[in-house]
Amino acid sequence: MRRKNAAVKVAYPAVLGALAVIFVYLAGLVPTGRWGVVALAGLLPAAAVISVGLKAGFLCWAGASILALLLAPDKFCAALFAALFGLYPMVKSMAERPRKRLLEYAVKLGFFNAVFTVLYLTMMGSLLASLPPALGGSLWALYPAANIVFVLYDYGSSQLISLYIRRVGRAVR
Repeated sequence: MRRKNAAVKVAYPAVLGALAVIFVYLAGLVPTGRWGVVALAGLLPAAAVISVGLKAGFLCWAGASILALLLAPDKFCAALFAALFGLYPMVKSMAERPRKRLLEYAVKLGFFNAVFTVLYLTMMGSLLASLPPALGGSLWALYPAANIVFVLYDYGSSQLISLYIRRVGRAVR
């Protein structure tokens, strides 16, 4: 019985990581909504965290990030997954442990703004090309809009995570 449990702890994150790589690969092929497809890929490490644990989430993210950076045709989508959406479920899990709402959002928004700034500085052309024209021209509009969208993503991912726990999590455990 112990052997089966250990196998599940390795296989489940690996399968979720493979699915994340497929999503990131597809994000580079779709004409619009690339950020959305990459955000969906970011929910798969969250499933690994819920079902197996935080270490499994990190393994899922690391494996999927390396493979996405090597295989995906759009390196911006792969970098977006590796730096932001793939890593965020683990940051979210750790930020929500103290159950102090203000601290939780400070950590989450701090993480998002740090990663967004790094992506902006390193991949400015790709980042601006993927945004609506109204936001691409000015930083004063870009950061507040990005933070609002991130808070909405956090809320939506929390709702999907609770749905996963209610519906799928029981079956996996």
